[in-house]
Amino acid sequence: MKVILLQPVRGLGQTGQTVQVRDGFARNYLMPNKIAIPASSGSARAADHQKRIVDSRLVQEKKKAEEDAVRLSSVSCTIERHVGEDEKLFGSVTARDIAQALTAEGFNLDHHQVALEEPIKQLGVYQVDVKLVQGVESKVKVWVVAK
Repeated sequence: MKVILLQPVRGLGQTGQTVQVRDGFARNYLMPNKIAIPASSGSARAADHQKRIVDSRLVQEKKKAEEDAVRLSSVSCTIERHVGEDEKLFGSVTARDIAQALTAEGFNLDHHQVALEEPIKQLGVYQVDVKLVQGVESKVKVWVVAK
């Protein structure tokens, strides 16, 4: 069955593409979840219209994300933690902690957007990547200080 994708599907295609899939996959998964519609001339026009709307929304989101990236690059956040011997932290500073600190600074971020390879376990100043949208990243200075 030929369907037009309304959303990107990993391993299948992007929004607006016409793809050939098995009938059961289309009937039981793609169409009930509103991920695809059957391919026809009318649905192709509707899918093109939907794609133009999505593309314009993505352009606006990317523009806003670029503005936020500039603001984020000038921000530093301070996180206080209890410290033991050799300046080792009791616990650690995670991406969730950094996202909460940035939210307190006025940014609307999810902890999944903070690219922290492993939790921070010592005092110091760290440069942490924040991924806003696809292709837009910024660095934030994080100060981990003793309480």
